[in-house]
Amino acid sequence: MKPSSFCWLLPLISISALASPAEQVVLGDVFKNVRLPTKFESTANKFLSDAKKAILFGKENMQKWYHDGREFIKQNDMLYELVSHPDFDQHQLRVTEPSLCDPDVKQYSGYLDIAEDKHLFFWFFEARNSPKDAPLLLWLNGGPGCSSSTGLLFELGPCRVSGDGKNTTYNSHSWNADANIIFLDQPVEVGYSYAENGNTVNTSPVAGKDVYAFLELFLNRFPEYSSQPFHLAAESYGGTYAPNIAKVIFEQNKQLALTSAPKRKHINLASVILANGITNPYIQYGSIADYVCDGPYPIYDDPEGPQCEALRGKIPTCQRLIQSCYSFDSKFTCVPAIMYCNSQLMAPVIQTGVNPYDVRKKCDRAKDGDLCYKQMQWIDVWMNQPENKVALGVNPDITFQSCNMEVNQAFALQGDGMHNSAILLPDLIEAGVRLLVYAGNADAMCNYIGNERWVEDLDTSFKGEFATAKSNPWITKSSGRQVGEVRSAGGKGFTAGNVTFVNVYGAGHMVPYDQPEAAFDMITRWLNNSPLSN
Repeated sequence: MKPSSFCWLLPLISISALASPAEQVVLGDVFKNVRLPTKFESTANKFLSDAKKAILFGKENMQKWYHDGREFIKQNDMLYELVSHPDFDQHQLRVTEPSLCDPDVKQYSGYLDIAEDKHLFFWFFEARNSPKDAPLLLWLNGGPGCSSSTGLLFELGPCRVSGDGKNTTYNSHSWNADANIIFLDQPVEVGYSYAENGNTVNTSPVAGKDVYAFLELFLNRFPEYSSQPFHLAAESYGGTYAPNIAKVIFEQNKQLALTSAPKRKHINLASVILANGITNPYIQYGSIADYVCDGPYPIYDDPEGPQCEALRGKIPTCQRLIQSCYSFDSKFTCVPAIMYCNSQLMAPVIQTGVNPYDVRKKCDRAKDGDLCYKQMQWIDVWMNQPENKVALGVNPDITFQSCNMEVNQAFALQGDGMHNSAILLPDLIEAGVRLLVYAGNADAMCNYIGNERWVEDLDTSFKGEFATAKSNPWITKSSGRQVGEVRSAGGKGFTAGNVTFVNVYGAGHMVPYDQPEAAFDMITRWLNNSPLSN
């Protein structure tokens, strides 16, 4: 049995693997320094653009043509529309139109091609209701290294995988009921995303820049979604991804505001939504003993017994190492924190045999796999069906895996997961970007106690109000049952709040899977900016 990483939807890389040297990703940019006289620039740029595409597609059978002002390409017998942008000369979008999962809504899928060697897969679903008026939501799963198809096919997407991966079933609680949703596999080498040389991105800040480029090209091709509010939602390690992505969007928006005629779109960042995430490791690792010993589902019989005392005794060392990572921001300080904190605090929890993503259950890895959910294996089966790959514009030779251990290791070797991503959020919140953090109360990996504590610690103008705010009952509108508690600051009770935390009862790490009705109620109210408490 592999030990599990804290709050990452993957088994932890082995401690011995951490001793291996990290390989750096070096992206070739053969055109970057080419400069020609001004009067030739228009022709030259077209030549260089075509040359870049020739390199990108030259190894494969390819036909290209224009129709109604749009560029198309047929590659490996699959048809794509090509989308480029003058501000992103190293990026282009390949788009096709599948009809899987929910054939009654408009869909797009394909790739963001980055330079000559990186390719990010996406799958978009239009809202079932009033798509022209619906907000745009980007969903990311974590890992690092796990495909957002987990969210799509296991949690909140239009369909759920079933029948050992042979079929899908309609999801009546899909979040695309009232939102246009993009599921993005990032960074490269995750899910259907791939790199020509097999290398991957290994830090969240770099990954965030690629996601921003994707959004700009997507909105350039589909401007009908650009005027709507944009919500960035991420789960698990997404609690580290999302603040970095949001920061890039925020800073780029500020630069665009200073430009008289910007070529790029202003992305209407309305909120950041973090689901059972890892965002402030210092605070969250410090909550592990409190959760597993004194939480609603304690895994040890005696909260004062030797197991709990041992865990509490190791927290100070873990936090000292994390603080060193915060202070010096180096893999030489951050990797030791990952090694110690996971092996000394999380490994003992895993070794009890509970499902760390839902401590109400045991984890039968022989039957359900390393991630404790058989549906994760079903997703691999469904996504590897050749006909599904072709429909989605994916080369049949690509092998899909829900979670890629090599990506997980690459991020761990940089100490990425020990950075304090919470410090990226206050500037956004002060500028009006709302923050929703929710957590299922049966999840030990990113427990709700630690998540609530780091939200309380956020240094914003709402800090005092949040500190004194009481947790109010959350009752769903459809069933009238209490499904959790809501604590919020901002909005004076007339909105969903500017800083909001939700404790979801009876749910583990994947809240929309365990409590689909409750999750649907929550996201519907949040997107409408309606109060979550009753």
